[in-house]
Amino acid sequence: MSKPSVAELRPVVHPAGVKDRRSGEHWAGRLYMREISLRWTRHLVGTRITPNQLTHLMVVAGVAAGGVLLVPGPVGAVLAALLIQLYLLLDCVDGEVARWRKQTSITGVYLDRVGHYLAEAALLVGFGVRAADVFHVEGAATGWLWAFLGTVAALGAILIKAETDLVDVARSRSGLPAVKDEAAVPRSSKLALARRAAAALKFHRLVGGVEASLVILAVAVADAVRGDLFFTRLGVAVLAAIAVLQTVLHLVSILASSRLR
Repeated sequence: MSKPSVAELRPVVHPAGVKDRRSGEHWAGRLYMREISLRWTRHLVGTRITPNQLTHLMVVAGVAAGGVLLVPGPVGAVLAALLIQLYLLLDCVDGEVARWRKQTSITGVYLDRVGHYLAEAALLVGFGVRAADVFHVEGAATGWLWAFLGTVAALGAILIKAETDLVDVARSRSGLPAVKDEAAVPRSSKLALARRAAAALKFHRLVGGVEASLVILAVAVADAVRGDLFFTRLGVAVLAAIAVLQTVLHLVSILASSRLR
């Protein structure tokens, strides 16, 4: 069986709206990964690998990114960043293969969402354990407070996603259609202004997998220069604070919008 060309794949696997979804498509997907994934997808559509198997591999890559952070120094951070890029690639490819083969399924969507929860939580927990210095690279004491803060950041990242996903659950159980992007605008003008300001600053993105992996890499390099874990621990504290704040603000934003009406 001949492989489809990128030109043949594109209109099928990237239908109108896929790359333009304001709340659904990651900036890295729009910027570069969707173009890379097309090159992988054309080689995979003719194999026996199923979309759900690709989703499973995505989950493994994402969770492994958190695990390799136990490797001290910049090496662990580089491995984590590379695994998160693989996770993002597989996140694109599984859906593209499913659309080309017309094998999209509710199970696939569910596994994809669970994969995002697990991968991003694992990365932030791994970051916290890294800051705790469980292998005593910096000294004899283990700073379990940092592991706790990493877990708080992970919980916040999960709750932020859950708050978004539960909008569709609530609407479905009430017999309403899926929410549209324009419904996300708060009814209060002051809240709408605050939401636009937060969107412009994009600080909330820092607890996402791609962004967090880049933060982890940056602080690992800074710590290698400094010779301790100061910047890693600072990064964990900052991400935990952002996650908690964003969890509250995101919930307020949802309740103040028309998404539940």
